[in-house]
Amino acid sequence: MITLLSVNTAPVGRLHIQGRSVASAIGKQPRTGRVAVHALGLAHDEQADPQWHGGLRKAIYAYPHAHYAWWQAQRHAHAVDLFDQPLPPGFMGENLTLDGLLEADVYVGDTLHFPDCSLRVTEPRQPCFKFVHIMGYAQAARDMVTQGCCGWYLEVVRPGSIEAGASATLVPGPRQTPITQLLRRRRSDD
Repeated sequence: MITLLSVNTAPVGRLHIQGRSVASAIGKQPRTGRVAVHALGLAHDEQADPQWHGGLRKAIYAYPHAHYAWWQAQRHAHAVDLFDQPLPPGFMGENLTLDGLLEADVYVGDTLHFPDCSLRVTEPRQPCFKFVHIMGYAQAARDMVTQGCCGWYLEVVRPGSIEAGASATLVPGPRQTPITQLLRRRRSDD
């Protein structure tokens, strides 16, 4: 069973990275109650850089909660500040924190059907310098790729609403490209 543990949104804010201020909405916070799902994403959510996040094909970002313990251990191993504090839902910058689904089970074209909306898998998340900054150690992007724990972007097939606690069913698409394979292929092309 696939369960939505948390729905997370954020406005664009500022991150201070190596002496410069950059726009980012990576700091997602859990929302309570129903959240509207529109063609371009969730109500009250923003993206700072539409070249890499957002738009119709990357309207929503989903991430497996199962990876949180692994990331916590990595932060501990690298002695990141507050490494002993539990990572809250949305910490990875995801809109949807999911239980019961991993990247190895997800292919481009698969569709997640929630009670009041449907979302189709389009591509894996590519880690960036903002992700490295919030993780607190330089190898975080490489770790995301080598571990295949990237999450995936979704396009909105059927708008509606969504809320934490909802169950989803995964309807397979063409099953040609698994998310983890696409992530590694794209990173090796860089």
